[in-house]
Amino acid sequence: MKRLALTLTVICISLALAKTQNALESPEPSAVFVQRTDLGMEIDGKLDEASWKNGVPAVDFWEYFPSDSMHANIKTEVYMTFDDNYLYIGAICHSVGDEYVVPSLRRDYRAGGNDNLTFVLDPFKDKTNAFVFGMNPLGVRREALIANGGRRGDDFDESWDNKWKGASQIHDGYWSCELAIPFSTLRFKEGEKEWFFNCYRFDTQSNTRSTWARIPQNQTIMDLAYSGKMIWSEPLKKPGASVSVIPYISGSYDQNFEENGDPNFNSGIGGDAKVRVSSGLNLDLTFNPDFSQVEVDQQVINTDRFEIFFPERRQFFLENADLFGGFGTSRINPFFSRRIGVSQDTSTGQNIQNTILGGARLSGKLDNNWRIGFLNMVTDQDKRNGLPTFNYTVAAVQRKMFARSNIGMIFVNKQSVSDLMQNDQDSTDLYTPYNRVIGLDYNLASADNRVTGKFFYHRAITTDTELDDKFSHGASLSYQVRKFRLEYAHEWVGEGFDAEVGFVRRKDYFRINPEGRLFFYPKKGYFNQHGVGFSTEFFFRPELGKTDHRLRLFWDSDFRNTGGMFVSLTNEYVYLTEGFDPTRTDSQELPGEAGYNFTRLSASFRTDSRKVFSFRVGPEFGQFYNGMRYGIGGSVTWRYQPLGSIQMTFDYNRIELPEPYGSASLFLIGPRIDLTFTKNLFWTTFLQYNSQIENFNINTRFQWRFAPVSDFFIVYTDNYDTYDFRTKNRALVAKVTYWLNL
Repeated sequence: MKRLALTLTVICISLALAKTQNALESPEPSAVFVQRTDLGMEIDGKLDEASWKNGVPAVDFWEYFPSDSMHANIKTEVYMTFDDNYLYIGAICHSVGDEYVVPSLRRDYRAGGNDNLTFVLDPFKDKTNAFVFGMNPLGVRREALIANGGRRGDDFDESWDNKWKGASQIHDGYWSCELAIPFSTLRFKEGEKEWFFNCYRFDTQSNTRSTWARIPQNQTIMDLAYSGKMIWSEPLKKPGASVSVIPYISGSYDQNFEENGDPNFNSGIGGDAKVRVSSGLNLDLTFNPDFSQVEVDQQVINTDRFEIFFPERRQFFLENADLFGGFGTSRINPFFSRRIGVSQDTSTGQNIQNTILGGARLSGKLDNNWRIGFLNMVTDQDKRNGLPTFNYTVAAVQRKMFARSNIGMIFVNKQSVSDLMQNDQDSTDLYTPYNRVIGLDYNLASADNRVTGKFFYHRAITTDTELDDKFSHGASLSYQVRKFRLEYAHEWVGEGFDAEVGFVRRKDYFRINPEGRLFFYPKKGYFNQHGVGFSTEFFFRPELGKTDHRLRLFWDSDFRNTGGMFVSLTNEYVYLTEGFDPTRTDSQELPGEAGYNFTRLSASFRTDSRKVFSFRVGPEFGQFYNGMRYGIGGSVTWRYQPLGSIQMTFDYNRIELPEPYGSASLFLIGPRIDLTFTKNLFWTTFLQYNSQIENFNINTRFQWRFAPVSDFFIVYTDNYDTYDFRTKNRALVAKVTYWLNL
């Protein structure tokens, strides 16, 4: 009853805040006027066409870093025009010199540590989702999607690709760029005369970051709550039919040396298609998809008891990914697209890959208030591992409420659809016939982002009749102003909440998580911003009471040169219900049904990312369960502008536990060589030596972009045992993709 009362209290506060959020102070929006042009536009980066001067430009940028209280000293001018097919954006970026920082020629760079200008388009004016396009002085392009209002770094997804034009030119005292973005690339409502828009610039020579619509420094630079307006000279017409087909052909070799397997030679053909259903809806289709070119995950040393989350990188799942994957929280997610095509062998606990035969994905906006999503995919049966054909179905709907809040529902279904193993009891033990989850989420966001929060309730529908409590629930509320932030969250996950297509780190617990932080903004000195804060976590189980807690005090800072420093003191208590080896090296396990209390000190330091050499380092030491732990991690980066960079990441942990429990030195090193010979020719090599899992991985990828968003890949992967460097497995893939607009 206490948990229910707590939940109802948070809901009532959230609804009260939602009703008043329009009355909260909101920044005065700026406006840029976009005039039609009937003249031809040459995208060469020069801005010498007369059409650029027809509208009213976006000027008078506000400084965001190092200060946010005045207009930027370095001038930026943004011009816009359009015709029947394209939105054209041009910009002039004045500078104090010509020593621009451009780390590489690779598309889809991140903004930090280099000169660039980024344009944020919000056609449906919900201040929740937006399209991103960017340029740098050498004409390297980037595009991305922003979800959830852009409040956190992981709301920015640069994996999204699309077809558009862009070019830059460097002049005496400034650089300029031109973009031509097809309306077929964007999603917008027919007849609209107004969009929301913002633009932000990183200028390394003056060490400033600036935005057109003013954004407070305690919010992210991409925060959609602080947007201006794009006002069109005439209502936008319905975009014409748009169909893009992206076929591929591939050939591969792979061999498993551990099983003394023979070499396998395979070829494949398949592809994707994008179909514009309406001005706001898009249909994605895939047949026999192949994701061999997707970059490998960066490994980490895991001394935790639970699964580690790795983000989705496959292009098919990315557009409107938040509509499907934004339910719940990062630790209680009812749908995680990386589960599609993956099952678990319950006898070994290992993941088993299933070939995806095909699928369809309908997603987007019905109007300014409604979003819908529907996904259906089918995986092939796997006789070798005793798995049938699975069908995955996900349906989601979201309705905007108040200024920037929304309410949404989701339904997830995983269903076996073949009778391959009906008469084989051993095989049917490997899977369940179906697994379903239905959920309701309310996301709160005030007009100025001072107040944010979430409330959700999810229910699992499974074949298991022995377990009750097949639900998960959570609520959170955050209040942030310039000088402080306060946040409260709690989660409640039942023992029977089995979401096979989701990401759920643990079950059968109740968690509360109060946090707070103070912000200070020195007017001069080495620090640009710093603050102190606390974070607490308490876990409870019905039959055990409190099982875990984590209490942390910290100090965080940002330097004026873009570097920063962080220091924290953490006390942690863990009650192990069963034996656990924190080294994960098959050593003697710590006994279960026992509690462990330990305290550690950790820090991190990062240098100026604009420099040729930069690094970050994070030492940690202190108690660990019934022993001690000493560690250091970080990275060193050398930039050979603009041809690429070499980065060395490392993580070393020394765990010392008393006899007879295991002690270990865990070492992970991952050099990455990223060479960009031209804007269309790239070579990346990623090495990972991980002593914890006794694996040395080599992944090298050659990419030639021979046409817009069309690529030729060669990917080589090798895995070795770290004990004797015996080869485990090896693979070589060649793949060609081509983007064709019909």
